[in-house]
Amino acid sequence: MIRTSALGDVVHCLPVLSSLRRNLPEAAIAWVVEGAMEPVLRGHPDLDELFVVGMRAWRHRLTARQTRQEILDLRRRLRAFQADVVLDLMGNHKAGALALLSGCRRRVGLERRARREPSSAVWINETVPPQGDHAIDRAMSTLGALGIREDRVDFEGEKLFRQPSAEADRLTASAKPYVLLSPGAGWHNKRYPTQSWAEAAQRLAESAPVEVWVTCGPGEQALAEAVVSGGHEKVRLIGPTDLPTLAWLIRRSRLFLGGDTGPLHLAHALGTPVLSIMGPTDPAKHGPYGAPELALALSLPCSGCYRRMEEPKACMKALPAHRVADQAVKILNAHVHLAIN
Repeated sequence: MIRTSALGDVVHCLPVLSSLRRNLPEAAIAWVVEGAMEPVLRGHPDLDELFVVGMRAWRHRLTARQTRQEILDLRRRLRAFQADVVLDLMGNHKAGALALLSGCRRRVGLERRARREPSSAVWINETVPPQGDHAIDRAMSTLGALGIREDRVDFEGEKLFRQPSAEADRLTASAKPYVLLSPGAGWHNKRYPTQSWAEAAQRLAESAPVEVWVTCGPGEQALAEAVVSGGHEKVRLIGPTDLPTLAWLIRRSRLFLGGDTGPLHLAHALGTPVLSIMGPTDPAKHGPYGAPELALALSLPCSGCYRRMEEPKACMKALPAHRVADQAVKILNAHVHLAIN
């Protein structure tokens, strides 16, 4: 399996791994992943081998001796695995090059028109049409080349991050019930406006018997601080954490709030109720899988544009904070059975 990054995309491919192991119990299965995402798959019982790559670093030092040595070492290890089939779950030139590097003769991926980089189909010698619109359904489509066709989509979140996090233990040792809120996103226009998040957090803290813990990724500290700036005693800054700590905080939370981001998709995979605020991406394609009620999105002519921009646009800015807080309360009621005031 080749899906090197990012967090949400790796999570979206977990059902492929589950299906492979379920249908081919005796197979040896390996996954090629970037180093930053390695903690997600470390120790996964369905994987026989994990190939950790540094392609993001390599592109900044392509001519360096160290880079050449690392690529040659990866080539040696991939070929020693002797894969019978490679599943390209990315649809770009990076994955195609890795597939060829493996030495595997059977390289499976989505057909040209369905690939993120259509010209990357040159690396693939067995293509399949996509089945369904959601990113997970498209990834699962590659299994058809192996004769695997099933409707079951299972993240098997209990197989992720099986080693408890000491930092999460410390943070939650005497904690009251809490909701996690992550205001950041890779695209700036995927971010719900900070002031709206702040208002939604305060409304939720006033309406429900939960605290609101605000977390964030690297470089997003200012966003998280702005969300807690309202001063409500039940809105608390947690700040950046590593992936294992975040996963265990998610597991123990009553609800996860965020945009179309990796942490939110991880929360959904771990079985924690989520509420995703979406605009430039389509909930039907990238929202919480199988749970449209867990995404809030305005239906505007520009919604689902899939364009990266430097600031939130109408699809995010026009969504009132009270709707976010009200929907969060409904989800808490439905999933946690708390007595909401």
